[in-house]
Amino acid sequence: MVKNSTEHSFSAFFLVGIPGLEAFHCWFSIPIFLLYTLTLLGNTLIILTIKWEPSLHQPMFYFLCMLGLNDMAIASSTAPRMLSIFWLDAHLIEFDACVAQMYFIHTFSIIESALLVSMAFDRYVAICHPLHYGTILTTSMVIRMGVVGAARAIIMVLPCPLLILRLPYCTKYIIKHAYCEHMAIVKLACANTLINQAYGISVALSVMVIDLGLITVSYIKILQAVFRLSSKDARSKALGTCAAHVSTILVSYIPALFSFLTHRIGKKVPPSIHIIFASMYLLVPPTVNPLIYGVKTKQIRDRVMQMIFPNKKPEEH
Repeated sequence: MVKNSTEHSFSAFFLVGIPGLEAFHCWFSIPIFLLYTLTLLGNTLIILTIKWEPSLHQPMFYFLCMLGLNDMAIASSTAPRMLSIFWLDAHLIEFDACVAQMYFIHTFSIIESALLVSMAFDRYVAICHPLHYGTILTTSMVIRMGVVGAARAIIMVLPCPLLILRLPYCTKYIIKHAYCEHMAIVKLACANTLINQAYGISVALSVMVIDLGLITVSYIKILQAVFRLSSKDARSKALGTCAAHVSTILVSYIPALFSFLTHRIGKKVPPSIHIIFASMYLLVPPTVNPLIYGVKTKQIRDRVMQMIFPNKKPEEH
């Protein structure tokens, strides 16, 4: 291992992959490759469908395009490195590249959370204030919400690599993970890492508590408005427009919460299980999201079917 003698730290780390299951790396690579391929194909198809179909040029679908782009960015920050480990035994990663991967993974993850909040707000306005939907959620407002969400993530995660760069790395250079994750890097330092750990936990908790709180409040208001509707069909239709978003929230937050808890308090959870769930948290939602919206959103489903089967008439409801 190359060691920088002036800074007393390693210039490269060794990514193990999935500890204890190295013999099965080639088998793990198959679902990872499929998930990554489906992520790129599915999200690209959704984005192009929205671009080509004028009836989909609405705030809800603009947010969906942002989500698709961010999902491809998350998967691309993770899957290629994992596949290089599993296929090519390319375990070494430069220190700067490792820190950069960590930064992008956490930044895109926080942007994902912000987009889910924006989409919850979109459904709240559409159902609770339908007459003002067009004036509240203008294109410029959608862009501003996207920019604010991205800026929040960039600013919140930036101290993490800066705090890591001040740490010395003396003897430990093996990261027992399939990619560079914040706490996995911090734990290798041969110095007091209390500030790093405290900041990392505070960012994760603040994002989860604030964003989940805002989403919960939005859906409480939505349910109150829905159950005030006199028509059963109207209630069913209103709830149906939220089904895809709720499914996306569950797919995104449940693995994230499990990964966070097992890394901090799940001492008896085998490292291999933690890493598998941490990988699922980053790779499964980007794959599933376009499937959810493709199946549950009639406009997208009809447009995709027209692209695949040009002579087939769209479904009538």
